[in-house]
Amino acid sequence: MDRHASTIKRHRQSLKRRERNRAARSRVKTYIRNVEEATTQEAAETALKDAIKVLDTSAGAKITHPNKVARIKSRLTRMVSGRFAS
Repeated sequence: MDRHASTIKRHRQSLKRRERNRAARSRVKTYIRNVEEATTQEAAETALKDAIKVLDTSAGAKITHPNKVARIKSRLTRMVSGRFAS
């Protein structure tokens, strides 16, 4: 480990950011799982709405790439509409 003050500070910042990003990614995965495990149409639509909000926040904070967020939202929407179509 370096002795430069700037390097020490940079390392400290990277550890904080890493923890914050890990928590945000975990939150996104939890909301996606809630959509996938929903048993009724109403629960699935509510979970999808919440998941889209969290995904957009994640993309806005540049934690997740915006194209990846768009792809996930599209897949979740298709899944919800297809599962309860019959």
